[in-house]
This record gives sequence, structure tokens and C-alpha cells, in this order.
Amino acid sequence: MNATMNQISQYDNAGRFRIKAFSTASALILTLGIACGFSKEAKAQDVANGLAIANVQATLAVLASQNLQFGNMFQGVAKSIGNNVDAFSGIFNITGAPSAGLTISMVMPDYMALADGSDRMTIAFSPTDATVDTNNTTPSTVVAGDGWQNVNPRNVPAAVVIGSGGQTNIYIGGRAIPAVNQKAGAYSGDVIVSVAYDGT
Repeated sequence: MNATMNQISQYDNAGRFRIKAFSTASALILTLGIACGFSKEAKAQDVANGLAIANVQATLAVLASQNLQFGNMFQGVAKSIGNNVDAFSGIFNITGAPSAGLTISMVMPDYMALADGSDRMTIAFSPTDATVDTNNTTPSTVVAGDGWQNVNPRNVPAAVVIGSGGQTNIYIGGRAIPAVNQKAGAYSGDVIVSVAYDGT
């Protein structure tokens, strides 16, 4: 390649005429050098997609299907109901994912009261007043192999699960203790059962 000289004519700041020359060959070489400097090597690429998946278990629910019933009582005469009496024991039904682990919390009342709040009666629960039945039997027919018998309602075992059929029952007993001057009327108190999956 033959280098040729090109001239650029211009006036400087003083009004003097100037001539500048540059080599076209040098300019061409410089341009090619810059272009080659930005050249990059092509590399192989690939893309893959995966999935995030989850299976939400059956909704957990608890139902108070039968109240703990002391029936008719007399002033000054205490009365106990066991956790194994079909007609009178309190019954809670828990339904959800079969064999799933549970956390169960029970809040037991210390008193039952008249609806207008004018009087209240003592109620007591012993450390053996609850039974947990995972085979969905009945209070009177549940056996040790069906779950946990005669446990503390205020401290339900941590290993409780929903039965393989999707249901677990809790049976409750207790003792009502009226005073000798107990006011006549219908008394009631809240037994609160809270349940949650424990993730197992």
C-alpha cells in the first residue's frame, strides 16, 4: 500500500494560513487496529428451565361436636364426668391430612357462669381428664392402641397426629363443684381447643 499525503488547509487564530498533512495509509492502519481490538470470540451457550413445586395438604379443622355435660346438679354436691362417657363427655373432632403431625393447645375454664354473669360455679380438670383417639372410635370404646388415653388436657402430648383416616378425636371429662348457696340456673364455660400442623 502506498502512503499518500493529503493536505488540510485552514487559518490559525492569527489569520495565518496553515497546511496540515496526514498519511492516508497510517489512518487506514490505525482504523483497522481499533476494529480488530474490539473483536470477541463467540462462545457456546445453553438455557434450561426447572420447576418449583409444592403440594398443600388438606385443610385442618376442629369441631366441638359434643359439649361436656354435667346435667342436673344440686347445691353443695360435686359431680364428675369421665372422658369415656359417650353421652356426656366433651368431644372435639379434628380433620386434616392423614398421619400429619399436630400441635394441640387446650384452654380449660376455672369456672362456669350464668349467662347474665350473676353467679359462677367452680369447674376442675385433672391431669388425666383427656383422651386423644386417632382411630375415630367412641369415648367408651377407645383403647390404648388408638392413641393417648387419660392425658393432661392442659399439656397434650407433642407426638399427636391425625389418624390414618383423616380424623382424630379428643374426649374430655371434668368435675363441676357447686357451692352450698349456688344460684339456680344454667351454667356454662368455654373449653377452647387450638390445632395446627407441626410440619411433620
